[in-house]
This record gives sequence, C-alpha cells and structure tokens, in this order.
Amino acid sequence: HAVSAGTTGTDLPHAVSAGTTGTDLAYAARTHTHGALRHLQRWLADERFAESRLAVVTRDALDDPAQRAVWGLVRSAQSEHPDRFVLVDLDADPATDQEAAAALAAAVATGEPHLRISGGELRAPRLTRARTQDREAPALDPEGTVLITGGSGGIGRLVARHLVVAHGMRHLLVLSRRGPAAPGAPELAAELAEHDATVTFAACDVSDRAALAAVLADLDRPLTAVIHTAGVLDDGVVESLTPERVDTVFGPKADAAFHLHELTRDSGLAAFVLFSSLAGTLGPAGQANYAAANAFLDALAVHRQDHGLPATSIAWGYWAQASDMAGHLGGESWHRRMARDGVRPMTPELGLALLDAAIAGDEATVVAARLDLAAMPSSPHAHRRAAGTGSQQAALAALPPAQRDQALLELLHAQLREVLGYEQGRTIEPGRPFKDLGFDSLTAVELRNRLRAATGLRLPATLVFEHPTPAALHAFLRDELSGGPAALAVLMADLDRVEAALDAVDDRAAVVARLRALLARHTGGTAARDLVEAGSDEEMFALIDQEIGGR
Repeated sequence: HAVSAGTTGTDLPHAVSAGTTGTDLAYAARTHTHGALRHLQRWLADERFAESRLAVVTRDALDDPAQRAVWGLVRSAQSEHPDRFVLVDLDADPATDQEAAAALAAAVATGEPHLRISGGELRAPRLTRARTQDREAPALDPEGTVLITGGSGGIGRLVARHLVVAHGMRHLLVLSRRGPAAPGAPELAAELAEHDATVTFAACDVSDRAALAAVLADLDRPLTAVIHTAGVLDDGVVESLTPERVDTVFGPKADAAFHLHELTRDSGLAAFVLFSSLAGTLGPAGQANYAAANAFLDALAVHRQDHGLPATSIAWGYWAQASDMAGHLGGESWHRRMARDGVRPMTPELGLALLDAAIAGDEATVVAARLDLAAMPSSPHAHRRAAGTGSQQAALAALPPAQRDQALLELLHAQLREVLGYEQGRTIEPGRPFKDLGFDSLTAVELRNRLRAATGLRLPATLVFEHPTPAALHAFLRDELSGGPAALAVLMADLDRVEAALDAVDDRAAVVARLRALLARHTGGTAARDLVEAGSDEEMFALIDQEIGGR
C-alpha cells in the first residue's frame, strides 16, 4: 500500500506515505493521493478521534512528485478541519525507529501545521520574496515552436499573444480539447498573423499520452519551449471526494505534465513552464484534489532540475483576466474568500511580467501572486484563532440562559456577516435559507469552523444543511450549549479519558474518592454512604480532605 496507518513509539496516530518506486510518477501520485484520502476520510468519520490529530508522514518528499501531491491534499484538509492534521516530512533514512518517533513527537508539539525534520532540525515552510534583479530570460529560437496546452482559455490566449508580441516567437502550437473550434481561436490566429506569427490550433486531450505523442510527432519545426496551462476543477470538501474526482483533476494537470516531461525529455528545450496554483502551496478549503495536482507540478519541476532539465513551476495567484477556470471558481463568495485570505487580483500586465521574471530565474518553483501579507492567515489555524478563544467559550457558558441565548444569537449573526462579506450591522433574516444567502460547501465549512472555535461544540461539516436557516441553526446551538446530545457526547468522551488515565496510575485513592464524592452529589448521597461502609482508610482520608478543602 502506498499509505499505511500506525502509531509511533509515543502512541501518536499517523499515516505514512511511502517513497515513490518505479518511473510512472503520475500513476504513483494517484496511488498515494487515493490512499491518503481514504485515511483522512476514515479519521474524520471516526468519532473516537474527534478531538485528536493525525500526523501524515512523508519521507524526503521535496523532489518526489507523488508524495508532494499528498502535501497538497493534506493542506486543504487542514484548512477544512483545523487542528485535526499535521504534516511532517522526515529524512529518507532516519537512524532508528525510536529516533524517528521522538522527532515526530517533537514536531507535533510545536503546533506548526507542516514541518520538515532534516538532520535532527525542525524546519517550517515560509514564503520569501524571490530575487528578480538582473535576470535574463532564456533565449527562445523564434524559428522554433512553442507548445501551449490549454491555450484556448483566457490566460492561455494572453500568454500566446505575449510570446509573439513581446518575445518575437513566430510559431505556436496551441492544444485544447476543441482545437480550432474553441471560442476565440480564429480571431487569435488572425490577430497574431499580423505580427508574422503562425498559430496552429490542434484538438488533443493532453492527458492521453498516445494522442499527445502523435501531435508532437507531426511537428515540422523543432520544439523550443513548453508552457502547460491546462487544468480543470472539481471542487468539494474532503469528505465528498472520491478517487474518481481526484483523477478528474489529475488528468489534464498532473498526468499531462508528466507526459510532456517524458515526451520532450530529449528535445533540448530552452524552457519548460508549468502553470501551477497557489492552491498547492496554501491548500484552500474545498480544493484538496486540485491542491494535490498542483503540488505534483511543483515537485515535478524540482525533479526535472535535479536531472539537468529546464523547469519552472509557477504557483499562480488570482488573475483578474477571465478564464474558463476562473469562471467556474467564480461567484461572489469565492472572490470574497480570496480577498479575505489576502490574495488580490492581478492585472494581465502584472501576470505577464511575473511570467517573464519566473522564466528568467533559476528557482524550480515560485509563487506569482499579488498578496496582502497583513491579511493572509499565518497558518490553516488562523481563522480558528480569529473566530473565538477559550475565554469566549467560558464567557458564553457562564451566562444565565436568557443572556446566553441573546449572546449566542449575536455571535451567530456576526460570524454569518463575516463569512458572507456583509458590512457590520447588516440584518440577517432568520428564516431565509442558507442556500438563498449564497452558501456553498466551502462557506458552510468556514462557518462550522468559526462556530466550533467560538462555542467549543463539536459540529459536523453538514451543519448548515441539517439546520438550513439562521433561526434553525441558532436553536440547535442553543440546545447544544444547554446540555444537548453533543454536550453529553463530549462528557462521555471525557469520562472515557478519565477511565484510561486511572488505569495508568498506581496510587489512585484520592482520584477515586473525588469521583465518589461527585457521584454522591448527583445520586442523593448513596455513594458517600457506600464509601463509609466499604472504603479503605486511604479513600476515607482522601474524601475528608476533598470535602474540607472544597468548603
């Protein structure tokens, strides 16, 4: 199995992603990602682990595309389920299992969502500014051919035009599913013909290796550069994903990139550019499959450079220029979410300037985005911290029922306004369905996380679908805070932990006495009488100490 479950020497539950074997990196990435997805879903579905974290462990994954795909998947899972997953990358060959277990425990104790342990040192990933001064782009032979996949989309057309107008390229091969029948294809060909450039559109499913090989075999000019922009989305929270939905996204993105890598390896390319996404770096909620596919691209670029081949993977932020994918993402809620997370739209001019800078650089992977660093969450747990604190939970619990109900209503409406991007003070209609307010699976997860952090309640991802209006959700939260089923489940889980802890303690007399005193308080004193009749001296003195000390 590509991913296996186990426990470390410190009994920390973990899933291990094995190193890649074989040469088909795209197939290995699918296998690893499918296996990791199964483990994540099982972990989330098992109530026994509701308050626990799963450590997902990779080994020396920086240049391993298959394991890096797992990174992307887990990062999105972290965004959807704060404090449930931690990602740890270990050296390829730790000295002993005990040392690996100790290092893993130390990594988890830091609270960082993602860590690499190398040579005994803990390292956390951070974005840093790229060096772009005094760079010269690689020389592209204007008589050679530049291959652009996904070139009929909005961004693909921008890139094609830029290559001709700014870089003097005269021969472009643009691949897409519809080829010359794609919207805008004839107009783009006519426009670039005025610059003495020939644009050939071909219909090709780039995830089909044989079809792609046939297109490349028909080239009548040498291939000088590859720019892979193709991609597709199939968004959904982790619990809703299937292996088929993972494969849908991997096909035109990861599989196609690997086919291009293999089929052009001996072509003497001057540039091999992969259009990745910031999703693979930050792991947005609802895009775990897309994040995994883009993380694969980032590692593939590292892999190529390690083997002396040109490669640049550009993790793009948000282009203001419309594209097929942006239209799918699209909607007001998505744009609000991007803005709230500090990702600002890029103009086409800025995007193309960043493209030139990235190709001119020597880094295998770069992020090209317009970021508001002050607004960006520092980790997948940032929204959780922003939403509430333990003191807020305690304050809610301490209020009399009537005041608690009003405070809870105000809290719910404040969180709804934040998630929906409403201005402060805007009225929330209590009977209006969430779907009419613009909720989707992603905003539902975000609201759930905020409310869970603010109230301390264990809440399902299906919260707004099971309680489909603000009024219904308010009633549910009120009942739960007043000792409903969820509160009872939490109490029972606490008792389970107490029982387990008692089994590990040799001298438990004081603890047992306190438990009996608590029991007596809720059973009319029968437990105390039983203790007087049958208790040991140690238990009797412990009970006396407890009762006197509590007065």
